[in-house]
Amino acid sequence: MPPITRWGTVLFMAVIHVLALVALLPQFWGFTSGASFLILYYVTACLGVTLGYHRLLSHKSFRVSKWLERLLATCGALSCQHGPIDWVGLHRHHHTHSDTANDHHCSRRGFLWSHYGWMMRDIPALKEAPRYARDLSSDPYYVWLNRWFLVLQLPLGLILFAIGGWAAVLWGIPLRLVAVYHATWLVNSATHKWGYVSHPSGDRSRNNWWVALLTFGEGWHNNHHAFPHSARHGLRWWEVDLTYMHVSVLQALGLARSVRLPNC
Repeated sequence: MPPITRWGTVLFMAVIHVLALVALLPQFWGFTSGASFLILYYVTACLGVTLGYHRLLSHKSFRVSKWLERLLATCGALSCQHGPIDWVGLHRHHHTHSDTANDHHCSRRGFLWSHYGWMMRDIPALKEAPRYARDLSSDPYYVWLNRWFLVLQLPLGLILFAIGGWAAVLWGIPLRLVAVYHATWLVNSATHKWGYVSHPSGDRSRNNWWVALLTFGEGWHNNHHAFPHSARHGLRWWEVDLTYMHVSVLQALGLARSVRLPNC
């Protein structure tokens, strides 16, 4: 691996992981702290990253009104995985160069590199991200959110402290962030290493049931790389895709339209 250069990222991740371990101390266990973790895991991992950042903004696999689009993007920003412009740009870059030398988290460079190692280094893809997400750069709110996404943890922390003290803060922010981070990173690493292939995709993507369980359907990764613009990733009856169920509910309520499927 090339030498570490992004020491700010390394320090941030180290602090978050240490605080996550602190959250697991017995004195911080409780109903409120557990509820804070579960609710925010769902809001940020499912509604934010998977539904908002990924299927809506990155691939435009369905359409919603601007207010709902921005709400889902804000949930994604609460995951602290970059703002929407950088996240979408990096993801589109990945699909363009999947598992090649230009892929910033190429799985051919090893599990640890694709899981988290790439984030600790300066990579050309990060500078190219705005070019891949030009459609979002024209929205002033997304520009603001892309710059200040980390700040959103401050009002969230105040709300959690008011509800359940430091236990709710520790379970609702650092412990939840670590869980969402590793679940998301497993899509980059585990689903390019373990699982089965259903469709030719030109890369090493695999369908992995346990990653799908942790990520609300994102683990059906070979299906996704074969049909990247499909709102549905689980294509067989046993490939449960909870995120697509959300899209279907939104469509039934008249909140989602232009839902794209593999046969479109």
